[in-house]
Amino acid sequence: MATKTVKKVVKIAKKNTNRARKPTKTSNNLQKKIHQTVLKQREFFNSGATRDIKFRIDALKKLERVMDRYEQELYDTLKLDFQKSTFESFITEFAFTKLELGHFIKHLKKWAKPQKIKASILNYPSKDKIISQPYGVTLIIGPWNYPYQLVLAPLIGAIGSGNCAIVKPSELTPATSALLAKIIGNTFAPNHVTVVQGEVETSKALLEERFDFIFFTGSTNVGRIVQQAAAKHLTPTILELGGKSPCIVDKTANLSVAAKRIAWGKLLNGGQTCVAPDYLLVESSINDELLNEIKIVIESFYTRDVQTTSDFPRIINRRNFDRLNKMINKSKVFHGGSSNAKELYIEPTILTGITTKDVVMKEEIFGPILPVITYTNIDEAIKFVNENEKPLALYLFTERSKIKKKVLAETTSGDVSINDTITHLSNPNIPFGGVGESGMGFYHGKASFDAFSHKRGVMDKGTWYDNSLRYPPYTAKKLKLAKALFKLLRIIN
Repeated sequence: MATKTVKKVVKIAKKNTNRARKPTKTSNNLQKKIHQTVLKQREFFNSGATRDIKFRIDALKKLERVMDRYEQELYDTLKLDFQKSTFESFITEFAFTKLELGHFIKHLKKWAKPQKIKASILNYPSKDKIISQPYGVTLIIGPWNYPYQLVLAPLIGAIGSGNCAIVKPSELTPATSALLAKIIGNTFAPNHVTVVQGEVETSKALLEERFDFIFFTGSTNVGRIVQQAAAKHLTPTILELGGKSPCIVDKTANLSVAAKRIAWGKLLNGGQTCVAPDYLLVESSINDELLNEIKIVIESFYTRDVQTTSDFPRIINRRNFDRLNKMINKSKVFHGGSSNAKELYIEPTILTGITTKDVVMKEEIFGPILPVITYTNIDEAIKFVNENEKPLALYLFTERSKIKKKVLAETTSGDVSINDTITHLSNPNIPFGGVGESGMGFYHGKASFDAFSHKRGVMDKGTWYDNSLRYPPYTAKKLKLAKALFKLLRIIN
């Protein structure tokens, strides 16, 4: 079990994060300490040690062993931070990360090999290729909602691609963040990978530094701040943000299956999931039947008294609890609606009769509240989706191929899952990432390797033949030959 000391740290940290924060100036000592950490990592990266493929694989295998050692402690810390069940912690945090890690170890050698590409006839004789090179010193800023896997999954990509990394976990999950610091500290030398903990001033100090790559997971508003800071140094970034992910249900959907998969995806982690179905767009003819099915499913998952079950997590802090409570219009509650501030508990809630004017439709919900909007034809649903910002995920429940093709063709989102929710993330071969307001860049599996690697084109040209066509003097004859050559290139390219 987690120690009394950890519990005390959590209690103090939770108390602090529930207060309104006052702006603070970054201390010089903190800035100097972070600057020295960056310099040490840059020195280690420049030594060339991380470029070795064996070094990378050995580092990933060591991380795997240390993760196994602290598996039970992970469940204990997530219980402290979220009151999260061991089962849910296993599938969403531990197992997910282990699968990503195993996939990386298995395929890294193949991914890291130079990629031979077709040479251009203009450069004859040459052999062309693309090599993947690490960026250097990377910064990974993690969120609070999945504080373990949303730090370690990008870190696996950074290490596997040959980078050094500074990791900033969330201050809102003190128990899990402290465990991450322990796991990383027992796996890597600080000049290779290290954890920097702290609140807003720490993040500000980190963003003052020049990194070679920044990976951020969190809100769209903070993502803008990260992007602005990166722009000062022209640092490449990946932003994994969020948004209001719609879930469209048409009249041909298998409603009993849809109800289970929607309720599970919405209520996983207490609704605090960046790709949770944010709201439902339901064809009006099946609205009542679907909502009754979802109500039955919620009771079968958590019993009628959800507050007493150990399977339903709590809201992360009082600030988010209060924010979510304001979204619940009591006059529009179809199911649920109750809450308990002392326990940071909000009952799974379905809201009907919702319009764009309702508070619940003004921002990403990030909680166990499901607003429902009806539509009469699929064009109406597509129009509604397209009038809002591009979401991180889009969900569609239908049995009609025509509808699947139409929605895919006429909408834009990070990813799409048809007849399920959230589980597309479990396939490491599907790149995960947002578009527009929901983020930029992709990761998971090979996409992570590509994300943390600079793709360097290489042309190796022979000297035994040197075509004089490109050299002056430029005669009429040379121009005629050049035009003929470019005409040929348009045919064969």
